[in-house]
Amino acid sequence: MQNYLSAAIVLSPGGVIMWILVGLISGWLAGILMKGGGYGIIGDLIVGLVGSFVGGILFGFIGSDAGTTGFLGSIVVSVIGACVFIFILRVISGRRVVH
Repeated sequence: MQNYLSAAIVLSPGGVIMWILVGLISGWLAGILMKGGGYGIIGDLIVGLVGSFVGGILFGFIGSDAGTTGFLGSIVVSVIGACVFIFILRVISGRRVVH
């Protein structure tokens, strides 16, 4: 029986290069989706990597294994997590985006 209070961390896209690629793509997509336009290469990478972690925890809590479906699944989970992360940062900082 799986303990849902502790999410397992699965290193789905193996290798540092794949983690960087997933982080850049998901951070950039989350910046576009959240009407921020991206955060630069380093900012997108950080947002994407944190988003991967947040997305992995969220999907682990609901019992989904979407992140283990390969590269595309990792991107989807990471983008969702990055959007949640950006939303939390904006709520905490009180930042408003005007477009």
